[in-house]
Amino acid sequence: MSHDHDHSHGFTGHAAGANETRIGIAAFLTGLFMVAEIVGGLVSGSLALLADAGHMLTDFAALGLGWFAFRLSRRPSDRQRTFGYDRFEVLVAFVNGLTLFAIAGFIVYEAVDRLRSPGEVLGGTMLIVAIAGLIVNIVVFAILHGADRDNLNIRGAVLHVLGDMLGSVAAIVAAVVILATGWTPIDPILSVLVAALILVSAWRLVRDAGHVLLEGTPGGLDVTDVEAHLVGKVAGLREIHHVHAWSITPERRMATLHACIEDEADGTVVTRSIKAELKQHFAVGHATVEIEHDCCADDGHNEAANAGTTGQRRDRGRCHQAQPSTPTATAATVKSRKDQSA
Repeated sequence: MSHDHDHSHGFTGHAAGANETRIGIAAFLTGLFMVAEIVGGLVSGSLALLADAGHMLTDFAALGLGWFAFRLSRRPSDRQRTFGYDRFEVLVAFVNGLTLFAIAGFIVYEAVDRLRSPGEVLGGTMLIVAIAGLIVNIVVFAILHGADRDNLNIRGAVLHVLGDMLGSVAAIVAAVVILATGWTPIDPILSVLVAALILVSAWRLVRDAGHVLLEGTPGGLDVTDVEAHLVGKVAGLREIHHVHAWSITPERRMATLHACIEDEADGTVVTRSIKAELKQHFAVGHATVEIEHDCCADDGHNEAANAGTTGQRRDRGRCHQAQPSTPTATAATVKSRKDQSA
């Protein structure tokens, strides 16, 4: 097997540090306003503000967990975690998506309860606190908007803040309606609308994070296209098979494949060409390439096992070409071993 690559599997750099700083600031501002909203809710008697403060508590926890995920991902790989800690970011994004489902469910539950049992709301205090909340959420959203939006951890944080922002807008509209008409059902009705919007975004986040956690093929990468492209571009490559592609995070794509090469081809040169094509055209930063000449090693192993149990000769694999039992075949085998050890 040819395995020519950089063994540094950590994913660190300026972008990761900027993401960490931005999400840390967002967590601090969210926690600060959460305290102010609790005070405002107690003073005004507004259940809406207290419920939103509870929402912001979960957001603060989510943002804090996201910040911790970035901190943890900076740790280098070790013997137990050879790809490092980057996947923890995806796990946090998945958890954040699930908490958004819970938040949306809580909002709907509270809305139904308030429709059944309306309570007195001080519209003026509610309006002031809601406007302040909107300003804070806009600032936090602007901070996170400048981060890497392809990062699932950042996406989860942005969705939490966006949910807060929509909640603040709904609270402002509800406060204005209550002050103008005294009609309090507007508050829970708008809350249900916000919950529906949160659910759509939460589903997309859980779907994308779950795809990464399940080792799904990275978005936009088609294995069939990879096979056709490599065979057409790499000199000395006859065909490839056993192609597997996945990602540690959406930014860190991985691939493994078996490459069947011509007898006269240099295995190391072909391997480096394959890696270069994967990186340039498919954004695959880490690839493991197994070089083959006459047959696939995995199929050969299966053949031996099948022959031992059934006594029947099996096909020698996709890469097999009929070779006469002469010294030429032996020479090809020796050359294959030299190429693989190069």
